[in-house]
Amino acid sequence: MITPEGWLVEPVHSNCDLDNINLKDIERSVTAEYELEHLLLEGHCFDMTTEQPPQGLQFTLGTRSNPDVVDTIVMANLGYFQLKANPGAWILKLREGKSEDIYEIIGHEGADSETDVGNVIVVLNTFKSKILKVQVKKKSGKIKEDVLADKHEDRGMWDSIKSFTESLQKDGRKDNNILNIFSVASGHLYERFLRIMMLSVLRNTKTPVKFWFLKNYLSPTFKEVIPHMAKEYGFQYELVQYKWPRWLHQQSEKQRIIWGYKILFLDVLFPLAVDKVIFVDADQIVRHDLTELRDFDLDGAPYGYTPFCDSRTEMDGYRFWKTGYWASHLVKRKYHISALYVVDLKKFRRISAGDRLRGQYQALSQDPNSLSNLDQDLPNNMIYQVAIKSLPQDWLWCETWCDDESKQRAKTIDLCNNPKTKEPKLEAAARIVPEWVEYDTEIRKLLDHLENKKKSTIHDEL
Repeated sequence: MITPEGWLVEPVHSNCDLDNINLKDIERSVTAEYELEHLLLEGHCFDMTTEQPPQGLQFTLGTRSNPDVVDTIVMANLGYFQLKANPGAWILKLREGKSEDIYEIIGHEGADSETDVGNVIVVLNTFKSKILKVQVKKKSGKIKEDVLADKHEDRGMWDSIKSFTESLQKDGRKDNNILNIFSVASGHLYERFLRIMMLSVLRNTKTPVKFWFLKNYLSPTFKEVIPHMAKEYGFQYELVQYKWPRWLHQQSEKQRIIWGYKILFLDVLFPLAVDKVIFVDADQIVRHDLTELRDFDLDGAPYGYTPFCDSRTEMDGYRFWKTGYWASHLVKRKYHISALYVVDLKKFRRISAGDRLRGQYQALSQDPNSLSNLDQDLPNNMIYQVAIKSLPQDWLWCETWCDDESKQRAKTIDLCNNPKTKEPKLEAAARIVPEWVEYDTEIRKLLDHLENKKKSTIHDEL
């Protein structure tokens, strides 16, 4: 659906899979109902002293009774920021902590309050885009401080202990042991894979799990079922979304758009309180406790990926990263697969990894021959600017690239495509992963139960 730039629209009902409309299978007309869910508040922020964007500065948007409804960071790219809102009066302010300690708002354009007031009042009373220009400067005595600097880097031992204790007390209200799993899916088939992946995660961890799903492309059916799954299996979940910025080179194919969301907006997609997240592809089966991956030492890198396997030698002719551009670019470094990765979001934001990735994407994406595997090629291309920690090979096994002997040690199994056999994924899943069929059957029973319960409720109402 083509919508105005400032709208976030989602499908709330449909009588078919909107990603795979097959008219011969539809008895009547195709119907779909869409809903305007949010209006976007966009803006550009600049430090009036340096005339540059205050990279990493954090804003919150809320009301007087709930001042921190949503939060975000200012990008180096045009000083851009984006926040979800609805019609009404809102308060934009610097987020409590380093942003508020170091900076102050000294002016703004496009808002609905006096320019010399610290907090910015914004009234959304039209469906047209609302774009702010916010001017900030560092407070006196804070000129040399940096919002991106690690406040623990230069402290002594006792200061570090004190700071750690204070942070524990401050964060006592949130569960720091929660395992955050991020995934994306579009279409009923991949949502089926996604539910099975979720069950495999839950069966192999004792840590509380919270799933994060990209809401932009989920079907109404998935969004209707997920609360019931959460209740049945005891997990938390949250649907996140971000509107592709108008100034960033657009992708036209849905698959490439989704690939972009996997890598381009990691710094702004999640609430700022989320410190670490693990991405798991929808068509993956987990056989090990992912808490171990969350706690894996990344040696200072912002994220960790698993390298492609080399052990299935009959596939050597398909290993494109062994020749040409990739061979010369990587030299002795590995080419990593994007089906599973762990991100230290605090480090990722601190080194402005998102800004760097978006900058390189903007340059390379103008060439249609570049970034053929967008979510994978971009981080591998940027390996010298944004370091990748290579995870042990056991963390991801794929039949296409890994030999049969190593399968027994696999902590996750990815149903990656095989360019030689082109075997359909459903057939491959049942053949490669025995428990996949068991998980699929279990979830199918739950879905059938929910459907029967829904029909019974409708019948009783009639």
